Amino acid sequence: MSIPTYAEFITPLLHVLADQAGPRRAGEIKEAVADRVGLTEEQRQEVLPSGAHARYAHRIGWAQDSTKRHGLTASPSWGAWEITDAGRALLAAHPDGLPPDELNRIARTMRRARMDDLLGVSTPDDNGVVSDEVEVSDESPKERIERAVTELRGSVATDLLERILQAPPEFFETLVLDLLHAMGYGTSRADLTRVGRSGDAGIDGIISLDRLGLEKVYVQAKRWQGSVGRPELQGFFGALAGQRARKGVFITTSHYTRDALEFAQTVAESMVLVDGERLTELMIAFKVGVSHEALYMPRLDVDYFPE
Repeated sequence: MSIPTYAEFITPLLHVLADQAGPRRAGEIKEAVADRVGLTEEQRQEVLPSGAHARYAHRIGWAQDSTKRHGLTASPSWGAWEITDAGRALLAAHPDGLPPDELNRIARTMRRARMDDLLGVSTPDDNGVVSDEVEVSDESPKERIERAVTELRGSVATDLLERILQAPPEFFETLVLDLLHAMGYGTSRADLTRVGRSGDAGIDGIISLDRLGLEKVYVQAKRWQGSVGRPELQGFFGALAGQRARKGVFITTSHYTRDALEFAQTVAESMVLVDGERLTELMIAFKVGVSHEALYMPRLDVDYFPE
């Protein structure tokens, strides 16, 4: 069983609220609704792509928002929910459960209708028709935004790898050092030096972690399309030993074979691996080769308004 859509949460939400006398805290209600529909512990642990909220709790919140806009529930104080007489009447009219068309009607976002009601006007659409409904989705508005952002990140990650593979090899070595500096390695960018030349013994970059250069991290950057195997990691580990180094970072645009990963586990205190997927994640997170556009999502500032 998948997590119910926020429309499917409407009926159990109304029943939970109807079983109580007076308002209850939103957190308690969400747990009671989850119990009523039989959500598993695994489903309760599922979060939105941002990781900020549990998916089921987020959808129940939107179910309450929809029912509140239809006058079926109310929030007499911040963070407290209760059912209204209209909500109880609707449940009484459908003792066997609300039909799908009724759930969809309630779940439709009422942005235009609600604003027009507050302003005392009726706004026609592009065809001159006054409408108070938009198409309902299984996902909440925030879920749709986060899904779109996830898709955009995947598209940008693909574009990043394509551009890296098209650029000269020495560019990738510089990019890796720029990324490590953006992540906080080195007291200044000058503390990250690109070696990358014939006879470099597998060392493409050196990072000085302190101003005197007493502690260093050695870097190898492999701009490959094929997988990186155990021999490449053993060669890099040997280069670290030759430098009497204790720390090394191996970064590639591709991926590592199972043998390579098993070898890395045996020298985990000395070597860190970064594959192409992780590389693009870090580039996006630390804005290396990527610019970010701000998305401003309005949220009610409850502290501004009187109790």
